[in-house]
Amino acid sequence: MVTIKINTPIIFNDNNFDNKKQLFCAFFFFFFTIIALGIDSVTFLEKHFDGRQLTNFLALFYFSIFFYVSNSFLRKLMFIMIFLSYLGELLFCKLLGMYHYRTELIPFYVPLGHSIVYASGYVLAHSSWAIRNDKILRIIFIVFFSILFLSVGIFLGDVFSLFFGVFFFLILKRKQWQNLYGFIALCVIFIELVGTYFKCWVWNHNTFGLISTANPPMGAVFFYAGGDVLLMKIVSYWVKIRK
Repeated sequence: MVTIKINTPIIFNDNNFDNKKQLFCAFFFFFFTIIALGIDSVTFLEKHFDGRQLTNFLALFYFSIFFYVSNSFLRKLMFIMIFLSYLGELLFCKLLGMYHYRTELIPFYVPLGHSIVYASGYVLAHSSWAIRNDKILRIIFIVFFSILFLSVGIFLGDVFSLFFGVFFFLILKRKQWQNLYGFIALCVIFIELVGTYFKCWVWNHNTFGLISTANPPMGAVFFYAGGDVLLMKIVSYWVKIRK
């Protein structure tokens, strides 16, 4: 068994945790996404220069700030998410060819971006407002995603989203309809819409050559939900063995 030794008390602590700043980072995610992906866009490349390296720097800078103001548990989630997302990119992008970026290489900012997406949804789901409105939010999320998956399936012929949307709801049911998955899914949908709009990446129209897919498919939220299950198990085990 390979053990990665990390100085946990120094890196994964609550010393700099600031709830308000953490919440600000979560809300700022939406504005940051538009700016960062806009710089990496095809239009920016054609009118100015290749902004990929600038976007890489911005993602690293923003991740560092978000990580710095977060509590120890969220830091662990963000840290592990980087590695899980990179493995996911190798599987879904390179091996299965479900989508591709505007360049051959997977951008440096992508794993960091996945971590930021997850952290933003996590923080929003644990905000006092979300906790107070837990029951009504559950209903809203169920109705919203049901209509969303059905709409893209019927009007856009997105069979991919219909198929994986079912699995998304199965995960929600297994996790007792936690709003965490709803908030993360909203962040995923937002970044997918922005990223494909700017042509930073493009989803293939036929996944596996069989399943018709929109660009982007709303059913992609399933993979984040599935990844969260694995992420939580890893971090929970990490916390357990450190006690």
